[in-house]
Amino acid sequence: MKNFINKLLVNHSLIYKLFLYIAAIVLVVYLFPKGGQFKYEFQKGKPWQYENYYAPFDFAIQKSAAEIEKEKAQIKETSKQFFEYNDEIALNVKNEILNKVTQLLSNSKMPNDSKDALKKKVLEIVDNIYEFGYLDSEENQVINKNTITLRRGNKVQEIQPVRLYKSSQILEYLNSKIGMQPQTQEENILLNILYEELKPNVFFDESFTEKVLQENLSEISYTKGLVSEKERIIFKGDIVEGEKLIKLNSIKSEFESQVWSKSNYNWIVFGYTILVALSFLMLLLFLRKYRLEIFENNNKVTFIFFNIILIVLLITLIVKYDAKYIYIAPIVTLPLVLKAFFDARLGLFTHVLTVLLLGFIVPNSFEFIFLQIIAGIVTILTISELYKRANLFISVLQITFVYFLAYFAFSIIQEGNAQNLDWDKFIYFSLNGAATLFVLPLIYIFEKMFGLVSDESLKELSNTNSKLLHELAEKAPGTFQHSLQVANLAEACANEIHANSMLVRTGALYHDIGKMDNPMFFTENQSTNVNPHNELTPKDSAQIIINHIIKGVEMAKKHRLPDRIIDFIRTHHGTTLVYYFYKKEQELTGEEVETKFFQYPGPIPFSKETAILMMCDSVEAASKSIKEPTTQAFDNLVEKIVNKQMEDGQFMNADITFKELQTIKKVLKKKLKNIYHLRIEYPE
Repeated sequence: MKNFINKLLVNHSLIYKLFLYIAAIVLVVYLFPKGGQFKYEFQKGKPWQYENYYAPFDFAIQKSAAEIEKEKAQIKETSKQFFEYNDEIALNVKNEILNKVTQLLSNSKMPNDSKDALKKKVLEIVDNIYEFGYLDSEENQVINKNTITLRRGNKVQEIQPVRLYKSSQILEYLNSKIGMQPQTQEENILLNILYEELKPNVFFDESFTEKVLQENLSEISYTKGLVSEKERIIFKGDIVEGEKLIKLNSIKSEFESQVWSKSNYNWIVFGYTILVALSFLMLLLFLRKYRLEIFENNNKVTFIFFNIILIVLLITLIVKYDAKYIYIAPIVTLPLVLKAFFDARLGLFTHVLTVLLLGFIVPNSFEFIFLQIIAGIVTILTISELYKRANLFISVLQITFVYFLAYFAFSIIQEGNAQNLDWDKFIYFSLNGAATLFVLPLIYIFEKMFGLVSDESLKELSNTNSKLLHELAEKAPGTFQHSLQVANLAEACANEIHANSMLVRTGALYHDIGKMDNPMFFTENQSTNVNPHNELTPKDSAQIIINHIIKGVEMAKKHRLPDRIIDFIRTHHGTTLVYYFYKKEQELTGEEVETKFFQYPGPIPFSKETAILMMCDSVEAASKSIKEPTTQAFDNLVEKIVNKQMEDGQFMNADITFKELQTIKKVLKKKLKNIYHLRIEYPE
């Protein structure tokens, strides 16, 4: 049992990768649609490249989207508008007007004949208005038909909208019946009563109108014929167009929706699992073969898998909502993000694998895969320094242009002309470009989530006006100048051997921040001849010197510097000795001294960048001790320091070659000569 647990602990990294691998496969397969795949690929306007194809079963011919939309438009155009006639309102209004008119006439001195005539006229007006109904002006605005359907209880009547009275017509109608200028006081009052009491009683029945429309739309037939089993659909070499294209699309839809989902669901899942497993395995093998440092870092492998799953999830959601929007999804953010954190080759390889996976779930998979791979290549080739915003903007314009151009080419090949271009696609590509610009905040989020460092963050950290570097310049100006010189040397060396120059420069600027704790104990900060080490034993002095590593790590963590920068602080002295005080202790005691009191805690450098910093730091510091700066002196100094570090095994874990070490030596020698070259003496 104990041996088993030990094996688990020793191989915990591989076990984690295995779980990650299985979890990623399960999740991606779960996201994939479970319909089957039609085994033939075809495109409009291209020849049928397979054998003669016959219907394997009976199936209905599907109408095209344009035909269905045309039918829907016709139904909407001919669909009825229903209005509800309210008898209760009409009756109440009529009774109220009669009561007021009767009361008015009972107090009038008019002859009875005149009263009866006036009363009859009022009833005639009310009956006229409410014969088909009184419609409010706002309700009138919804009418868009030549005839409307009036529902009055159980009766339904088709009428023209002009038969209804509107609010704007009431006063004009009353004046025409009673007179613009009433002859008597009673007529004037009567006009006011009618105008005030008449109320709309016809209302648009929106819910019933919509219900009838939906019922009519639901009765649309989405098929227009039947293809019998073994009936020929297309000959080999025939152009895929017209009725043949419609039949092929119909049987493809039938395969994807009915046949497979009934009988072969498990086989589909099994097939997807194999293909997805192969894709992720290729990625892991690529990392194992060419990016071992990333492969051995579970956090980085998780980050890469997370990005792939994120893209698959995004496309799956879009396809389920409406597949026509798939080109809005900014898939090129995947290679952008991976290039920002790792390198272009890994970004492109991962992008291609992801696009191939997406080919299983998107329509027109060949067109999609071609467009996305071309866009990914353009992304990798055009963006060199992501932290420069202008570069990102220009690159996005180039990517969008490539989308435009490639889609235009596909469209004219399929349609045979440029008149049937889908202009919506160009809008989608533009939105894709706009969405790609949000890659910078996305990179920032990933930095916080996974503890990674991008060029954008390195650029911000390398700003000498940042809080921590400004504090270093104030408290330890000599150390700050030393750090600047080391940063310049390290950047030049990194550029020559194609290492990450931005990373090593930033690490160099922060590598000695621990000296702020006791700046006067370091010679570069001593402005007078007073040396505080004279009051201490060599062992105590060595501990103060060594502690600048520990203090630097503490300060870096306090200021939340990324781990990759902290690595430079921890490794820039490796496990070397504080040699000056070690030899001084030997002189004082006259015997062998334990090295553990004079040795830096390490670890030794474990990347090209940390190894470069160790060499540049030691060489720059030692160059200050040369009294006569000559070419030979600098050459000897560089050779002595770098060779000693190699002999001590400081570069064992740094993955740096002898050729690269020789290149670094040449750069250091050249740079030191440039820094310390003698100027001519100007005449007085």
